Amino acid sequence: MSDDSTRSGDPLADPSGRSARDAVVVGGGLAGITAALALADAGVRVTLVEGRPRLGGLAFSFQRGDLTVDNGQHVYLRCCTAYRWFLDRIEGTALAPLQDRLDVPVLDVDKPEGRRLGRLRRDPVPVPLHLGRSLATYPHLSLAERARVGRAALALKGLDLADPDLDTQDFGSWLTAHGQSARAVEALWDLVGVATLNAVAGDASLGLAAMVFKTGLLSDPGAADIGWAHVPLGELHDRLARKALDSAGVRTEVRTRVTSISTDENGRWSVQVPGETLAADAVVLAVPQREAHDLLPQGALDAPENLLEIGTAPILNVHVVYDRKVLEKPFFAALGTPVQWVFDRTHASGLREGQYLALSQSAAHDEIDEPVAALRERYLPELERLLPGTRGAEVKDFFVTRERTATFAPTPGVGRLRPGARTKAPGLYLAGAWTATGWPATMESAVRSGVSAADAALAALGRPRPSHLFDFEEAA
Repeated sequence: MSDDSTRSGDPLADPSGRSARDAVVVGGGLAGITAALALADAGVRVTLVEGRPRLGGLAFSFQRGDLTVDNGQHVYLRCCTAYRWFLDRIEGTALAPLQDRLDVPVLDVDKPEGRRLGRLRRDPVPVPLHLGRSLATYPHLSLAERARVGRAALALKGLDLADPDLDTQDFGSWLTAHGQSARAVEALWDLVGVATLNAVAGDASLGLAAMVFKTGLLSDPGAADIGWAHVPLGELHDRLARKALDSAGVRTEVRTRVTSISTDENGRWSVQVPGETLAADAVVLAVPQREAHDLLPQGALDAPENLLEIGTAPILNVHVVYDRKVLEKPFFAALGTPVQWVFDRTHASGLREGQYLALSQSAAHDEIDEPVAALRERYLPELERLLPGTRGAEVKDFFVTRERTATFAPTPGVGRLRPGARTKAPGLYLAGAWTATGWPATMESAVRSGVSAADAALAALGRPRPSHLFDFEEAA
């Protein structure tokens, strides 16, 4: 790659004509880790600064007695090619395997005839036939509803994701206009959409919803196969990530908060942390949108107030430890109950006796601040309805984890608020799942944002892109 920044007189270039080589990445979540690795792999000297005592952002683990607990259940799909690259880069792929093929048990307990189990699974045939048999036999919808779902799916497949008008509409209204009943929305569209978008259909941008369903369910037969960590998230996003950063030569500082960033008369950046000023030719702000707003220098964005208009959405996780095994499957989704998704976390947590279940409750606006006692009173009876084995089991532990700002809110119009990686300040870049990746707030979006920020910085620094970093683009 030629050094375009030197030819154009860009202040990022060293006066000697040699490309500048120092970068500071602010934020140690997946976006920041990715940006740091990409920059270091290209020969840039990188310092990664994180205010928490650990890496991983909002996908982390903590200790509760002998249990290693994830703050929330995180999954990814086969179509998440950037996050899969990330797992490969930190040598963690074997610890977060994918299903051989999509298979989601869906249990409905709100039926006159009692509990009914259905499945969403794919066959090894081309799109859209890969889900045809599953949909045709899905017991939670009537025959007429199943037929209308198929027609809506074809209409969704025909939408142009590049059309900005999609972002101005809500997904729920689109579904209604395409013949989807309230039951179909609950039993299928929201079953998938709430978990991936962190919003019900009526509160979600049609653009983001269309992206999720087109990419995950209507692009490739295996795109929606589910993967999840079989070890604590901290093993991946902290220990292995830190090992990869160390091997790449990145200086990593945790428990270190950035108080300000500014440029000097030579156009180099100064990143102020307690007791030290870090000098850099490029800075990547890989922090939440409100924190990024507070650190941005004047003029870095045309409309910095847009960052404050990006809403947030909560996720609640309910954790229950039983004295015996009560669930045979690794996970299931539920209908006719407040319970959304239930995962077996026994092995990953290190529990040696009994079984540990984690309930992942997205779009939990009404429950995020409820007392633990109230949540216990609500969810234990619901688990008894869903899982007969719990009825004679002793609850050894019950606790909750709350992420009040777990994701950005994917509301209609949010697309115009999400900035790209580049700012108007030379050498300053943005990363985070909330930036303009085209994806909702997922681990995939975070990694893609880190790649975009690193790519922009490397172009300005005149550094070659590390080719292995962009392998996932071929599969995207």
